[in-house]
Amino acid sequence: VQLQAYGGGLVQAGGSLRLSCAASGDTIGNYAMGWFRQAPGKEREFVAAINYSGSSTRYADSVKGRFTISRSNVKNTVYLQMNSLKPEDTADYYCGAARIPIATMGLNGVDYWGKGTQVTVSS
Repeated sequence: VQLQAYGGGLVQAGGSLRLSCAASGDTIGNYAMGWFRQAPGKEREFVAAINYSGSSTRYADSVKGRFTISRSNVKNTVYLQMNSLKPEDTADYYCGAARIPIATMGLNGVDYWGKGTQVTVSS
């Protein structure tokens, strides 16, 4: 499956952005999906994950209550709604597809990575 993230941009602190990850070549219904991010000079980190049907989600503590992951298997797209953005959310955001439970999803469990989209939050 090929993945492409988009929707990033420049936003002021406290603002919102909605990222999308469009898939092609396979249906995302075959995968658990996740969002990850990598800030300049830092390692890529887990942000959020959603299971195959969309009935279960998991979030990093740093984004819990502010970000919401969702999916449309019909549109073959995964979303990340980001509210109350902070400067520390500035990073390149990547989506990933995996065939593992979301409880164990991390960098090593992702089978396919998409190209990232840049998010910059100004203070």
